[in-house]
Amino acid sequence: MTKIYFQGTYGAYSHLAALSIDPEAEIIPCKTFDECFTRALKDSNSKIIIPESNRITGNIGIEYLIFKYRLNIYCEYFQKIEHNLLVLPGTKISDIKNVFSHSQALSQCSNFIKDNNFVEHVRADTAGSAEMISNANDKKNAAIASTLSAKTYGLEILKKNIENEKGNLTRFLLMGKNILQPEYGKRKYITSFLFKLKSKPAALYQALGGFAINGVNLTKLQSYPEKNSFDSYFFLCDLDGHIENEKVQKSLEELGLHCQDFHVLGVFEADKLREK
Repeated sequence: MTKIYFQGTYGAYSHLAALSIDPEAEIIPCKTFDECFTRALKDSNSKIIIPESNRITGNIGIEYLIFKYRLNIYCEYFQKIEHNLLVLPGTKISDIKNVFSHSQALSQCSNFIKDNNFVEHVRADTAGSAEMISNANDKKNAAIASTLSAKTYGLEILKKNIENEKGNLTRFLLMGKNILQPEYGKRKYITSFLFKLKSKPAALYQALGGFAINGVNLTKLQSYPEKNSFDSYFFLCDLDGHIENEKVQKSLEELGLHCQDFHVLGVFEADKLREK
């Protein structure tokens, strides 16, 4: 049986995403993202599910771990994020004084929180907040989390879909140690890679020229400082296309001429939600 590690506790959106990708897998929680990556690096038969970015609040902040561990990306999965107000059974909204959740969930539900004059309390994750509410047995407290969290910890959903904006999505990456990629066919693919440029003037401008010349579309290009440095950066990049496509190959060959570090993170099918 495949093992999938995720950061958080049972009922988290990462848990929900893992169930959607492989409902037959053994899904195991970890305390930190670093622990997820470490476990996958030691066990080639395991995988990890990691939230990479959110449509509303942007990057989750795990890029440095992607750079450090360089696990292979097997697929991307866009999980619909629907936040709910979870309470002890029988609680009324007038009973609630405090609301607990992850900082991003609190931010994404800020209008609802302000309208009800709740006091925000930041916790490590959404599902952990639901577990705490269940254990504390105090009707003054509520959590913002998933429907799976409500089911997992025996809580009541007092209000559904309390997020500021509907249609919120989080992009998850399924990653592991083994290198796997789909055969080149007629589907839509993403090639993901990281690189570090040679130190010379206009290096980035020159390095990206090959993509323009070959008509290859970059869907993501983000820079991050290396550890303990503010003058050395690496870049994470996604492009439309399979690495075996001739135009993609030519573009990457051109990029490689300007790099002192280059690593392909994965080739995988684009999630169908990209088309919407």
